[in-house]
Amino acid sequence: MTKLNNSITDVPGIEVGHAQNMDALTGCTVVLSRKGAVAGVDVRGGAPGTRETDLLNPGNMVQKVHAVMLAGGSAFGLDAASGVMRYLEEKQVGFKTREALVPIVPSAILYDLDLGQSHIRPDAEMGYQACVNASKKETAEGVVGAGTGASVGKMLGMKQAMKSGIGSASIQLGRGIVVGAIVAVNALGDIYDPDTGAFVAGIRNKKKTQEWLKTASRLPMLRRNTVIGVVAVNAKFSKADMTRVAEMAHDGMARTIRPTHTQFDGDTIFALATGGKSIDLSTVGAFAAEAFAQAVVRAVQASVSAGGLPGLADSADKE
Repeated sequence: MTKLNNSITDVPGIEVGHAQNMDALTGCTVVLSRKGAVAGVDVRGGAPGTRETDLLNPGNMVQKVHAVMLAGGSAFGLDAASGVMRYLEEKQVGFKTREALVPIVPSAILYDLDLGQSHIRPDAEMGYQACVNASKKETAEGVVGAGTGASVGKMLGMKQAMKSGIGSASIQLGRGIVVGAIVAVNALGDIYDPDTGAFVAGIRNKKKTQEWLKTASRLPMLRRNTVIGVVAVNAKFSKADMTRVAEMAHDGMARTIRPTHTQFDGDTIFALATGGKSIDLSTVGAFAAEAFAQAVVRAVQASVSAGGLPGLADSADKE
């Protein structure tokens, strides 16, 4: 078997690029598939911010996407996808029409305006730069890209939250098929090890988020969340198949984030198939969920302290 980097870029046909503003603590992450990838999406959170997700309905015409943009900046961050479209048009990548090649770039955003400088958000220039930075190499994790301003455990407000960021993972199946995931973790809830159930990161209080929910008669304004990500596989599938893979990948989110899919999260997962051999759909969905869960944990483990929030990657050194 080929040695993997434990990154979504292990999937043939996938590149990842980050761009960020460290002073403003926001950024974006592009997942490129220059030759096109059959795509599906599943949105489960109650507060999503998305672009071009209707296009991915299996009954709609366009079959392939050329990139997925993940960004901070709340709804303002959707502008970053315009920069991706400009980059891909320059590279002559897109859906062929009579007049032009139109790059297909679905996107999703998370809310990170409460860290750094809220008046600076990912825009078309930042999206373009993320494409310039894109590579097939192992992707950076932690406080980069769409995860630059991410945090977790916000039930009691930001003063008791922890820093989070971007995480990625991959799993090799038989016959050279690889399933990969990348995720920006900006959850209301806490992060747990999916194998042991042990608390990893989140609310800095002996009483964890789920326990607070049991006794809360009314929740505070918690609209500063959302987990967004992409799973990918180098195999041949339809749009309906990839919609199912995206649905199954949410199981990985539920295994490691408690609670998840709340009214205050816009949790969204895209699923990409870059083509190749055939493999059982349920197998890919099962390992997409596993890779996604691993990526969530890696996102918090790789994050350094920023914006006044402690991060696991350097908290031990500061104790």
